Amino acid sequence: MHPSEPSLEPPQHSVAHSHAHSHGPASPVSRHLRKVIAAVLIPFAAAVVIGLVVLWPGGAPSHKPSGVGFDQPTEQARVIKVEEVNCAAVHAEQQPQPPGPQGQPPPGGAAQGKDCEQATIKVTTGKNAGRTFRTVVTPDTLRHYTTGQDVVVTYSPKAPKDLQYSVSDVDRTFPMWVLAAIFAFAVVIVGRLRGVLALVALAASFVVLTLFILPAILQGSNPLVVAVVGGSAIMLIALYLCHGLTARTSVAVLGTLASLLLISLLGSVFIGWALLTGNTDDTTGLVHSLYPGIEIRGLLLAGIIIGSLGVLDDVTVTQTAAVWELKEADPSAGWRKLYSAAMRIGRDHIASVVNTLVLAYAGAALPLLLLFSIAQSSVGTVATSEVVAEEIVRTLVGSIGLVASVPLTTLLAALVVSADRREQGTPGSASATSPAAEGGRSGRHGSRGRRRKR
Repeated sequence: MHPSEPSLEPPQHSVAHSHAHSHGPASPVSRHLRKVIAAVLIPFAAAVVIGLVVLWPGGAPSHKPSGVGFDQPTEQARVIKVEEVNCAAVHAEQQPQPPGPQGQPPPGGAAQGKDCEQATIKVTTGKNAGRTFRTVVTPDTLRHYTTGQDVVVTYSPKAPKDLQYSVSDVDRTFPMWVLAAIFAFAVVIVGRLRGVLALVALAASFVVLTLFILPAILQGSNPLVVAVVGGSAIMLIALYLCHGLTARTSVAVLGTLASLLLISLLGSVFIGWALLTGNTDDTTGLVHSLYPGIEIRGLLLAGIIIGSLGVLDDVTVTQTAAVWELKEADPSAGWRKLYSAAMRIGRDHIASVVNTLVLAYAGAALPLLLLFSIAQSSVGTVATSEVVAEEIVRTLVGSIGLVASVPLTTLLAALVVSADRREQGTPGSASATSPAAEGGRSGRHGSRGRRRKR
């Protein structure tokens, strides 16, 4: 080729350069490593599928509502009229309250002398659609009604006709759907295709939860086994759907699986050692009375596993991605150097995630903590009471699993990515240190030298 003509030689060096510094999708691993990973994950996935088939409940068991608590048939209704009435006239006068401590006025005193509200409710669904009834709202009630407002009513067929319906809640379907739409819009706008896949994975998780986990537990299957099988199915679907069928995702799956096994073991040990029954509120008690065959202690452990799964996915995926990116930035780094660098990232992640988990449980139990504060109970009494000890075990067991997932996943990712890059450096591969790459670089420098000589 004449020196004045532009070079048409294929840029072999670009392959090596992109391999060393690309920040796009992870490069495919070697065939040997694919076989090793498949040898571990394929039997695990097969076991999950077999577990789903064997434990599949075929729907929730038939049940006749008892009329107690949440176990009541509900219908839709609408407020058609609201009027002020004298509380005494509708037998809703406020009972006298004892004075507060140190001579303070009794609570609710500000509501004395105010009129009550009487709402006329019209049932809009069910066999008694069109029937109306009235309900009285006292001044100190937090919830008040407006004309045209949709509400949810419970039906007690054995009660007297005038008392068969009562308002149990307001209908908040529309604002909840609007919030869900805003959430989906934000996820898709920011995450684009990944956001769409994340929403699909979220829907799949709800399908597994509502069609498998809950009905299987109601059918009498062991809650721990159901939680492990269902949680594993959710993990496989969510991770591979959102992050692709790659070695990087597979490493995150293995790290998550190991951490879930640790959480299951620790949860079983400390739930038994602390003598926790899992029956600490009215809802759990109602479930146990309606379905005596359900093992409530196993239900508690199942809740710990499923509750920890979402945060575990975040930690393992982040740590695996960090190791891969560190290797891309420094192809010569060995597994020890990668592990040390990624663990510096992981320690920051541990601090934030554990704090998030603890505050999430504390926020959920805030009314309970307020009751203990009002009772002026000691910290030891509060912490060792079953209702609080259950939350402490749930929090600490999940946090231990999260902490352990960081070094486990980081070490596994460092070993895999290091072994993978060594095998990709064999003859015929596009390694940054291969002869072809070196030739490409020498050819490039030679052409630059010729241009400089001109």
